[in-house]
Amino acid sequence: MWQIRELTADLIRSAAECHIASWQESYRGIVPDHVLDAFDIDERAAMWERRLADHPHATQVAVEDGAVIGFATASPHELHALYVRRYRHGSGVADELIGAAIGARPCSLWVFEANPRAQAFYRKHGFVPAGERKIEPFSGAMEIRMVRFNDDDKLEQ
Repeated sequence: MWQIRELTADLIRSAAECHIASWQESYRGIVPDHVLDAFDIDERAAMWERRLADHPHATQVAVEDGAVIGFATASPHELHALYVRRYRHGSGVADELIGAAIGARPCSLWVFEANPRAQAFYRKHGFVPAGERKIEPFSGAMEIRMVRFNDDDKLEQ
């Protein structure tokens, strides 16, 4: 069974491995293969070191048998990343990660337009499409913005 906790320095390399594997498992056919195949574990670990130093409480990780199997990174009003290894899809780990990262508060996120599974997951957690699109610069893939409001909030038209 996994445990949810804040990312710590001892888990940086494992988080980097999870990050790369999650992209490669989930985004074939969405992100060009040459982008997915070019990931470098040392570069990704260095990115995670910088992220942890700059935002020490922003990332929650799911750890199972000493390895990161998923993570969620958030700021007060945006979910920046939520990834879970494919063999844990549908297990509930993503539900726990999103809860740990953002709780029930209103926020927004960007998700690949060609990823209906992720969009359905976010809808289950109260997110709706906001009508905005952009090209994600790293991959070149199209993303859509999704938002979640409080009952008192209204979608600005």
